[in-house]
Amino acid sequence: MQEFILAVLDWLSSLGYIGIAIGLMLEVIPSEIVLGYGGYMISEGTIGFTGAVVAGTIGGTIAQLFLYWLGYFGGRPMLEKYGKYLLINKHHLEVSEKWFNQYGSGVIFSARFIPVVRHAISIPAGIAGMSSIKFTFYTIAAMIPWTVFFLYLGIVLGENWSEIKDIAKPFIIPVSIIALGGGAVYILAARKRKNL
Repeated sequence: MQEFILAVLDWLSSLGYIGIAIGLMLEVIPSEIVLGYGGYMISEGTIGFTGAVVAGTIGGTIAQLFLYWLGYFGGRPMLEKYGKYLLINKHHLEVSEKWFNQYGSGVIFSARFIPVVRHAISIPAGIAGMSSIKFTFYTIAAMIPWTVFFLYLGIVLGENWSEIKDIAKPFIIPVSIIALGGGAVYILAARKRKNL
């Protein structure tokens, strides 16, 4: 598996910024690893930081829009049947649907930082017919800090970029808690506005 990942990353790195975008669009390799390698490329002077942030944000957003449109046009039955090919199982779908139904569209931002729900949350947004403009806005707003964080870690780690998952692990829980807190504030504010 390690050899496969290195071969894919080597191919993506030969494409520069486009490779980062493609890596995040396809999600064959977790985004943290693609972005960590992107950070390593920045540290080597192969690509620039700003271009890598733009490429990562675009790639990650397109990947989520694809899932959104699948939910919008295909609905739950199609995703239950073909979701396994997108590495989304029935449990992921159920959890993300529950979150979306319980917390509304604001959860699109905060869920991006939470494992399990992170990718699958786009599907119930599509099924529910959430505005594509609103969906895209929340997704981009979440993709920017996610991309910056893992590119920065990749830069700091340099040649040790492959250790990014272990290094990032202690940060994921606090970031998830902050994201959930932000989501809760958004939901409370939205409910308060509704009641006025």
